[in-house]
Amino acid sequence: MTDRILLVDDEPDLQQLVLFNLKEAGFDAEGVGTGADGLAAAARERPQVVVLDLMLPDLPGTEVCRRMRQDPQLSDVGILMLTARGDEYDRILGFEVGADDYVVKPFSVRELVLRVRALVRRAKERAAARTSTEPGQRLKWRGLEVDLVRHRVYVDSAELTLRPLEFKLISVLLENPGRVFTRAHLLEEVWGTSGDIHTRTVDTHVRRLREKLGTYGEAVETVHSVGYRLRESND
Repeated sequence: MTDRILLVDDEPDLQQLVLFNLKEAGFDAEGVGTGADGLAAAARERPQVVVLDLMLPDLPGTEVCRRMRQDPQLSDVGILMLTARGDEYDRILGFEVGADDYVVKPFSVRELVLRVRALVRRAKERAAARTSTEPGQRLKWRGLEVDLVRHRVYVDSAELTLRPLEFKLISVLLENPGRVFTRAHLLEEVWGTSGDIHTRTVDTHVRRLREKLGTYGEAVETVHSVGYRLRESND
């Protein structure tokens, strides 16, 4: 079955360009121009990924994202936010309401397609994990545990909810203790994109991951001028 992508953006030229490239990449892509139509189309079509503009004529993209996350049928859909703003506040707000990733306008269409492809892959992995009957292989760092098979994370035995890219990010670090990952390497390992794409998104995701991990956020150690690694648990 072809992977379904929903684009919610009110700029006709941009919508035409993005839809053309998504279809060329093998996706079943549909575009709508308002938040209300986006919510209706998402409920009807159940896409794997929604590409959602922050500025829409009827509803803010953040509100559309929030409503999708409140719908049990759409809670696992990958959401890629499009924004004309490069402000840190907008990116953090998008992640707060449940976005998985963001791209700042003007953007490379190639970059957008790669980000969409990565979110589709994460959605499939998450769906497969939820139906798995295999015993989960767990990685541990102090009181932090990651179940690689069932895609679950525990902090002091309490389950923690992470978005798919956040789960992949902490999993990669725990699977490679002591290895230093540059931002470009993390883009390849986590996002499935090449290192010539802007790397600021890595820093934003690391910051959000640390916040969600609370006292265990220190597990992700910054290696200045290089990237990130898993901190030694006995530090």
